[in-house]
Amino acid sequence: MAACTWYVAQSPGSLGKSARSHPAELSTGTPYNSGMAKSWRTRLIHSDVHVPEGYRSLASPVFRGSTTLFPDAASVDDSWDQYEVGYTYGLYGTPTTLELAGKVCELEKGYRTIITPGGQGAISLINLALLKSGNHILIPESVYTPNRQLARHVLRRFGVEAGFYPPEIGSGIKDLLRENTRLVWCESPGSITMEVQDVPAIVETAHAHGALVALDNTWSAGVYFDAFAHGVDITMQALTKYVGGHSDLLMGSVTVKDPKLYQQLGATQQLLGSASSPDDCSLALRGMRTMAVRLRHIEASALRIARWLVSRPEIERVLHPAIESSPGHDLWKRDFTGSAGVFSIVFRPEATKADVLAFVDGLELFEIGYSWGGVASLAVAYNFQGSKGRPAYEHRIVRLNIGVEDTEDLIEDLERCLRQLK
Repeated sequence: MAACTWYVAQSPGSLGKSARSHPAELSTGTPYNSGMAKSWRTRLIHSDVHVPEGYRSLASPVFRGSTTLFPDAASVDDSWDQYEVGYTYGLYGTPTTLELAGKVCELEKGYRTIITPGGQGAISLINLALLKSGNHILIPESVYTPNRQLARHVLRRFGVEAGFYPPEIGSGIKDLLRENTRLVWCESPGSITMEVQDVPAIVETAHAHGALVALDNTWSAGVYFDAFAHGVDITMQALTKYVGGHSDLLMGSVTVKDPKLYQQLGATQQLLGSASSPDDCSLALRGMRTMAVRLRHIEASALRIARWLVSRPEIERVLHPAIESSPGHDLWKRDFTGSAGVFSIVFRPEATKADVLAFVDGLELFEIGYSWGGVASLAVAYNFQGSKGRPAYEHRIVRLNIGVEDTEDLIEDLERCLRQLK
């Protein structure tokens, strides 16, 4: 895909012809092309040593740096779009950053991708780049909570009004669109309550009204739901999750198909200064190499566990889009090509809050913690008491993240704690 090209990392330390012909001088550290006499103190910074080029490895190189060197004074430029002007400043990405961006873009079938320091950073970049005072946005009630809080506590201070809509609304969103609606957010499935949205219907309606559609596509890892094929304008992911895959980095991505949107986003990121560490990018690149294997195991394990939980008398409902009894299953079957390892369970009404917390605390193989997508299984209890737009699950809902442990061991752990419920 020509549109998703990125700069190929060059071998550090270019080796000139004269240096290649004098290996003995290299090994002794004898200067062979020094233009001036230098003390040893200066040589610590300005060395004449060169190393052989042509090194190849299966691992992507990690290029760290803030200052980018120019060949001459006339070449100095602070343009951010390094695809067009070459490398200008470390803030805008080193070859490691752009390699990751290119690979995410390739998977999502976009035009360009921007890497951010976290998933919430990606959400913030989209909002700050595309919205201005007087605009109106629509956000599903099931959205990732920090996205909701950003709209309520930050965007509102800058004159952007946010409305929240039922995630199952589909084309009915036309009744909520206003003349000043600039952006419609989708997240499918929704965080925790796992509602599957009719994204194509929302896209068609929003576009007819002149609004853009942004999608949080983290659950599908950018591969199980083809956002651009379904008409979405901007897709973002928390690469923290399945791309990173090992719960040891925070990173996000924003991908677009429209070059004009890319220019808007990139110019805003430059001014926000939201740089991502090349070391974290290298971890994400490493995670991508095993993502297919991890996803295959996680999907099969999560489906096995979810179907087992459906049969448990302690459980009222399993909220896993790929399970036939889960709300939104028909839309998932129509639009998705696979499923992830994150889903929720709802205990029967007689389960008290103490019962649910004791269940989570009693699990041995499921750790307790936010985020997901890593190799370890997780369990977190939630409480939707009085939450507008949320199903009345109250304290009875627990979100599970299935890792790469043995499936039968996880089932045994769950069964042991379910049996202990009163």
